[in-house]
Amino acid sequence: MKSIQLKMARAAVGLGVRELAEKAGVTANTITRIENGADAKQSTLDALRAVLERDVIFLDDGATTPGGVGVRLRTSGD
Repeated sequence: MKSIQLKMARAAVGLGVRELAEKAGVTANTITRIENGADAKQSTLDALRAVLERDVIFLDDGATTPGGVGVRLRTSGD
């Protein structure tokens, strides 16, 4: 998950930094740092992604996803 995807996913599901932090068990400051491009532990990224993947799908590879990385909201068929 890239920093821009974290921002996009959070915006797509309407979560504020503090709300996502609480759900993922990390600090709001950690999320802000990641969104600004700082490195993070894989376990932190995994926790954030797990919360967000309830509602979004991460589009990770520009080779298989036209337009590059991004996110999209889950549909009933996902």
